[in-house]
Amino acid sequence: MTDSSFDITEVYLKFLEEDKDMTMPIAAIESLVTMLRIKEPTTSSELINLVKSNIETLKSSISNAISLSAGCDLFMRFVLRNTNMYSDWESCKRNLVENGELFVQRAKESRFKSAEFGLPFIKDDDTILVHSFSRVVFQLLKKARADRLVRFRVIVTESRPTENGYHMAKLLQEANIPVELIVDNAVGFVIHKVDKILVGAEGVAESGGIINHIGSYQIGCLAKANNKPFYVVTESHKFVRLFPLAPNDLPNDLSSFGLKSTESEERENLKTQLIDFTPHEYITALITDLGVLTPSAVSEELIKIWYD
Repeated sequence: MTDSSFDITEVYLKFLEEDKDMTMPIAAIESLVTMLRIKEPTTSSELINLVKSNIETLKSSISNAISLSAGCDLFMRFVLRNTNMYSDWESCKRNLVENGELFVQRAKESRFKSAEFGLPFIKDDDTILVHSFSRVVFQLLKKARADRLVRFRVIVTESRPTENGYHMAKLLQEANIPVELIVDNAVGFVIHKVDKILVGAEGVAESGGIINHIGSYQIGCLAKANNKPFYVVTESHKFVRLFPLAPNDLPNDLSSFGLKSTESEERENLKTQLIDFTPHEYITALITDLGVLTPSAVSEELIKIWYD
């Protein structure tokens, strides 16, 4: 690919297509590192403007992308920090790409670190409720079953409107983990026999609350009302500088989409929500690659990332 033919969105989508296990923030970071390898900025200010413009292109072309935004913002901080570390421009360019590739590698490893920290939370004879599909939650459950030979069963919500729960259930079955698939409205019916809830996150807000697949908030409410621990398993590169104040306090372009259906004319213009916000008070702990954090510790970690 040449300088003139480089398309950041095309590269980003290609990364996701070629590696189904790659998350949106990592694909965004990898795309930006690729851009740095191909482009030839001649000054630090040109480089910073180049990164900013490509980030704006990515954010505007990909809808419902909380976690993509988190990856882009984190990489922007990485660039700003690194451009001030070298006295000559050539060394700066070379080391920025090298450190960028290392940055991507560490981000990829974060899922496995999060799973390691989560192993002590999976006990023999547990019944675990899981909402939607999360790569890091699946990695934790698979590791607990394969490495520690823990016996547990999982209840998975079907997770409308995306129905990602079906994919999660299939992967758990393939990993020889007993799994039951339920409709979303059955969570209240099964909550009494659940020992704990595990969910992933599209993004973790400054308050320690999470932005995740629609329905996470109501599961958090049910968990709190029934004294069930509600754990979020996620990577720290999904920490975002957002501060929602309510479950529906999210940007309109990130929270809804139209559903198309041929079943009836009435459904053609049906609008539904894709994500919601679960406030920190419903969350027992966040299991991350940085360790097990209380929700209040998230803001401290964001301060370290952005202001240290």
